Amino acid sequence: MKKVNKEDRMIELLEELVKWMKVTSIPKVRELLLGMLESPEERVAYQFSNGKKTVREVAKQANVGTGTISRWWKKWEKVAIADSISAPRGKRAKRVFSLQDFGIDVPELTVANTDEDSGEEET
Repeated sequence: MKKVNKEDRMIELLEELVKWMKVTSIPKVRELLLGMLESPEERVAYQFSNGKKTVREVAKQANVGTGTISRWWKKWEKVAIADSISAPRGKRAKRVFSLQDFGIDVPELTVANTDEDSGEEET
């Protein structure tokens, strides 16, 4: 009879626990994402918020102003679907989830030149 190491058994149990957490959490996270990301523009902005893109870059992809992106980033951080990332010129948001992983389509928007909030500080 093979003796099971306590550490190996703990790792095995933790891996099983993570698997069950994912299975039970997916529907709730999908529901949260759909509720928080109501418009096509917001879904695009969320998907492009990778912590590397500036507020201007995300705004351009989503066809909205930089002020809108800043408000969305704060809202997403409050409900823990995005993390705040320090950047050289302020803060950025990094999405926690990929929408495709939850079966949520990210629309393709025609990128327009939107400088409605161009006087705001770039983060």
